Amino acid sequence: MSRVKKRKLKQRKRVLFIFTVLVLLIVLPSSYFAWEYYSGYKVGEKVSELNKKEIKFKGAPFQGTMNVLLIGGDSRGAESGNSDTIMIAQYDTKSKQAKLVSLMRDIYIAIPGHEQKQKINAAYSIGGPDLLRETIKENFDIDINYYAIIDFRGFMEGIDAAFPDGVEINVEKRMSKNIYVTLEPGLQKLNGKELLGYARFRGDAQSDFGRVVRQQKVLQTITNEMISIQGVAKLPKMLGTVRPFIDTNIENTRMLKVLTSFLTSGNSNIEKLRIPLVDSFEDATLDDQYRTQVLDIDFDKNKEALKKFLQT
Repeated sequence: MSRVKKRKLKQRKRVLFIFTVLVLLIVLPSSYFAWEYYSGYKVGEKVSELNKKEIKFKGAPFQGTMNVLLIGGDSRGAESGNSDTIMIAQYDTKSKQAKLVSLMRDIYIAIPGHEQKQKINAAYSIGGPDLLRETIKENFDIDINYYAIIDFRGFMEGIDAAFPDGVEINVEKRMSKNIYVTLEPGLQKLNGKELLGYARFRGDAQSDFGRVVRQQKVLQTITNEMISIQGVAKLPKMLGTVRPFIDTNIENTRMLKVLTSFLTSGNSNIEKLRIPLVDSFEDATLDDQYRTQVLDIDFDKNKEALKKFLQT
C-alpha cells in the first residue's frame, strides 16, 4: 500500500472515530435521560390519583422570563379543594436567576366575578388555576405564564427516587401535629414523607408563617443537592416520578430544558419573598359562623414590593 493511501485510510479512520464519539455523546445521554424519565414515570403512574383536567390557562406568553404558578395540595383523587401552598416561581433564561414568592393562603382578597372577598386559596377551590391566576393579576398586576398543580404524594415519591438516603435538614423543634410523622429536633436526613411533614408543619405559635419559611428552606436545600453532576443526573428520574402527580400546561421538553438550565447554571441561590411583607398586614376575624381568621393586607405596599421583586 502506498504512503498516500495509508494516509487517506488513517484520515478516514480518524473521521470515523470522531463521528462515533460524537454520536455516543449525543445519543447516550439522550437515551439515558429518556430511560430514567420513563422508568420514574411508570413508578409514579401506578400510585397517582391526581385528577387532571383540560384547563385553558390564559397567562401571558413566555418571553425569556418564565413565571409559574405553583399550587400544592393533597388531592387523594378528590376534586380541587383549597390549595395548601401557593407560590410564584420565576426563572430568567438569560440571567439564569431563579426567584420564589410565597403567597400566604389566608390573604383576604377580592376574587374576580365574586362580590364577597375570600381567602386567596378559595380562588383555586372555586375556579381552579385560571381563577387563581386572574385573582393574582387583578390584585397584584402580575402576569403568569404557566401553572403546575403538584400533589404532595408526588413530592414524596420524587424525593425518595432522587435521594434514597434522604435529604439533610436541621429540624428546629419536635414536630408531630397534623403531619402524620413525628420529627425530633436536630440535623438529620429525612425521607420524602418526613420532609413533606417538616415543610407542612404549622402546629406552633408561628403557624403558617413558620410553614412558609420551612417550605422555602426545603426548596433551597433540594436545589443545593441537585446542583451537581450527580444531582443533574438524577433529574430525569425525579421528574419522571413526579410527573404523574403534576397537572401542568408546561410541556415536558420545556420543563426539562429549563430545570437543566438552572441546575447547570452554577447559581444555586433562589431569591425569596413572602407576601404579605412584615408590618404590611393585620390579623382579622370574619363575622361568620366559623369566625374565620384572615390576613387583611396593605395591597398597595405588597403590590409594589412584588412587582419590584419580579421586575415586571
